[in-house]
Amino acid sequence: MALQSAFLLFCALALATEETLASVFSSRLIHRFSDEGRASIKTTTSSDSLPEKRSLEYYQLLARSDSRRQRMNLGAKFQSLVPSEGSKTISSGNDYGWLHYTWIDIGTPSVSFLVALDSGSDLLWIPCNCVQCAPLTSTYYSSLATKDMNEYSPSSSSTSKVFLCSHKLCDSAPDCESPREQCPYTVNYISGNTSSSGLLVEDILHLTYNPKNRLMNVPSSVKARIVIGCGKKQSGDYLTGVAPDGLMGLGLGEISVPSFLSKAGLMRNSFSLCFDEEDSGRIYFGDMGPSMQQSTQFLPLNNKYVVGVEACCIGNSCLKQTNFRALIDSGQSFTYLPEEIYRKVAVEIDRHVNAAITSVEGVEWEYCYETSVEPKVPAIKLKFSHNNTFVIHKPLIVLQQSQGLVIFCLPISSSGQEEGSIGQNYMRGYRMVFDRENMKLGWSASKCEEDKIVPPQASPGSTSSPNPLPTEEQQSRSHAVSPAIADF
Repeated sequence: MALQSAFLLFCALALATEETLASVFSSRLIHRFSDEGRASIKTTTSSDSLPEKRSLEYYQLLARSDSRRQRMNLGAKFQSLVPSEGSKTISSGNDYGWLHYTWIDIGTPSVSFLVALDSGSDLLWIPCNCVQCAPLTSTYYSSLATKDMNEYSPSSSSTSKVFLCSHKLCDSAPDCESPREQCPYTVNYISGNTSSSGLLVEDILHLTYNPKNRLMNVPSSVKARIVIGCGKKQSGDYLTGVAPDGLMGLGLGEISVPSFLSKAGLMRNSFSLCFDEEDSGRIYFGDMGPSMQQSTQFLPLNNKYVVGVEACCIGNSCLKQTNFRALIDSGQSFTYLPEEIYRKVAVEIDRHVNAAITSVEGVEWEYCYETSVEPKVPAIKLKFSHNNTFVIHKPLIVLQQSQGLVIFCLPISSSGQEEGSIGQNYMRGYRMVFDRENMKLGWSASKCEEDKIVPPQASPGSTSSPNPLPTEEQQSRSHAVSPAIADF
């Protein structure tokens, strides 16, 4: 009897399961513009305002919908973004730390800032509600800025939002007395006693799609929500001419501008910096670089753009035991090598210079030469895996000229550490691609002309991380709550 009951129970469960499975796969499809679909749509306007089926307006609406989907699916793969004031970067030499700068627009109404570009750090900070900031009038920076720089005021921007200690990107949360406090920040930089500190805020960064590869029917402007350092107090070099109007960190950290843009689906997870020989250049967000560029993998080290150099060569002669790890840092003016490798490279370069070493007051470089003829020295070549080579064609720089004599220096110093760093002085003449999607550095010779920068190449899949700060465009496409706000 028990066996018979068990059998009947099994049959009943089987029938119930079959019925359940059948119901799972049974569903009606309703077109949104059908009579039934119109009746079910809840909009702020009457469903009568929807177009008649098969009318011109009907097909126009469908085409616009397809265009939006095309943009959502392909826009970030085929387009690159630039600051709203253009892709151009500028540099004015020693007075401003030899760094490259670009104009960006922040907030509503938008305010312009001339920020230094730094691939070695993460945070974008700008002078804000200043307690201790550099002067911002253009008369102090005549060779760099043609207009006055600005101080940011969150209360003057209708799109600014307080960034609380409760947010996961607030590194200072353990120091907060309450999760409802505004998140403080302090960033210390390599240069002695150089720092920026203040409070984090959320606001809009204005960008535009590169007109050279913008998709048809796609609006050119983009308003991206990012986190900004309201820099109340700066110190060190930031008070004496370096980055007086702020600094844009381009690093791998989640709080960097490239991280926000890629997570929001606005671009491929990559960007490029191009520095020409005339103290100008370009920045492109979403640029994957040309297919023929050379490249090497980033090393998984401290969440930085670090590469492994297998050998240093002077001309065609490679020096023994000169492998090292190097940070690729556009926020660093010059190049630093581990002590032993620095000595080998410097001595070999000096061997090719037909002039005596001279000391130059106020210059930290050991190998400087005063001569009437430019020394002919071979290129420095950094060898990477798979026979990829980064060539520094002009290792020496011209420091000053007087009475027919020219001072040349080798702008390399000892790092005093096991690692080294490649500064932007040796990136000149190259389009440097920071491919975060594939974790590799790409480079190709370039004059940094805008029409020579090709669209990024498409590839399947997405590496977007969850929890971005969505752009206003994305918010208009859906009713999702900004994760930055949802986490508060």
